[in-house]
Amino acid sequence: MNAAVWQLVQVFLVVAISPLITGWVRFVKSRLNGRAGASPFQPYRDTYRLLQKEAVVAHSASWVFRAAPYVTFTAVWLAAAIIPTFTTDMVLAPAADLIALVALLGVARFWTALAGMDVGTSFGGLGASREMMIASLAEPAMLMVTFSLSLISGTTAPAQIIAFILGGGVGIEVSMGLALAALVMVAIAENGRIPIDNPATHLELTMVHEAMVLEYSGRHLALMEGAGMVRLTLYMALIGAIFVPWGVAAPGGSVVEAMIGLAAFLAKSFVLATALGVFETMIAKMRVFRYADFLGGALLLGLLATIFLYVSEAV
Repeated sequence: MNAAVWQLVQVFLVVAISPLITGWVRFVKSRLNGRAGASPFQPYRDTYRLLQKEAVVAHSASWVFRAAPYVTFTAVWLAAAIIPTFTTDMVLAPAADLIALVALLGVARFWTALAGMDVGTSFGGLGASREMMIASLAEPAMLMVTFSLSLISGTTAPAQIIAFILGGGVGIEVSMGLALAALVMVAIAENGRIPIDNPATHLELTMVHEAMVLEYSGRHLALMEGAGMVRLTLYMALIGAIFVPWGVAAPGGSVVEAMIGLAAFLAKSFVLATALGVFETMIAKMRVFRYADFLGGALLLGLLATIFLYVSEAV
C-alpha cells in the first residue's frame, strides 16, 4: 500500500516541482547578471497562460504534429516517474531500468524531431537535424555511463544501485567520478543548456530545441515546454539519486523517513539548479561544429570509467 502511495506522490511531484526548478535556474542567472529577474514561479504562470490559449495548427501539419506533444510529455513523465527521488519503495521500482530510461527519452526525442519536420519549415528541419546529431553522440555516452554503473553494482535498476551504494558497497571510486562527469555533460546536452544550446534565445544560427517547437502554440506548446522542464528535473533527480543517494528512504521505511528523503531531494535539486545557473553564467555557448568534441568527451569519460573499473579489479 505504501509503495502505491509513494509512487503516486512521485508521479505528481516531478511535474509539480519542474517549473519551479526551471524558474529558479532563470532567477539565479538573472541575479548573477545584475538583473532583478522574474519570479521563480513565473513558469507556472506561463504554463497556465498557454493552457488557456487556443492551439493554432498549420494547414500542412499532419496527425504527427498534433500527437507529438502528448507522446513527448507522456514519455518524459514516465521516465521521470521511474527514478527514485525520495524513496525506493515504489510500485515501478522493480521495473525501472536505466536502459529503459534511455529508451523513453529516445522516444520523446524522436517524436519531437518528427514534429519539427512535419510542418515543412526550414527552422524545424534545422532543429531536428541538430537534435539527431546531438542524440547520436549523447545516447552512447549515456549507455556507457549505465554500463559503468551496472559493472559496479551488478544491476541497471536505479533502486538497486541506490541500495548498493547506501549499503557501503562503493567507497571512493575513480570510475564513479568519471561516470558522474559524463552524466553531467550528457544532461547539459539533452536539456539544451549552455554551452550546447541557449534556451533563452531564438536565433536561427544557435537554437536547437526551440527550432523544433517554433510552430507550436497554446496547450501544445505548454506540453512541449513542460516536457523540457520535467526532463531537466529528471536528470537532476538521477544525479542526486545515483551519486548522492543519502537521504533516500529504503523499502519498508516509515513516513518520517520518506519525508526526510523528500526534503533531501528538494535540497539536492535546488543545489544542482543553482550550480547550473552559475555554470551557464560563467561559460559561453560553443559553435555547432564543436558539439562532437563536447559529447565525445562525455563518451570518453564513460569509457574511462569502465576501464578504470576493470584495472582496479585486476589489481
